[in-house]
Amino acid sequence: MEKILTEQDMITDALSTEKQLTELYATAVSEASCQILRNEITKMFTETQQLQFEVFNALKARGWYQVKNTEQADVQQAVAKFRQVMSNL
Repeated sequence: MEKILTEQDMITDALSTEKQLTELYATAVSEASCQILRNEITKMFTETQQLQFEVFNALKARGWYQVKNTEQADVQQAVAKFRQVMSNL
């Protein structure tokens, strides 16, 4: 019996694909030695990030991706933690 993918299945798969592409582009940018190539990959990375955000919002708008509302204090705490990690590198 053939399983038919639902709209939710397809959009969830699209989000997963965009996340994987983002990881691949991030690796490619960090390993590219030619500035022209780095610039082109960076453009593709940015486009992929934008599309990933649009797919994420489509899932969220349909109630298929639940997110927790974050208080400003939590955001500031996460930023401070990230900055501390970066300063220790």
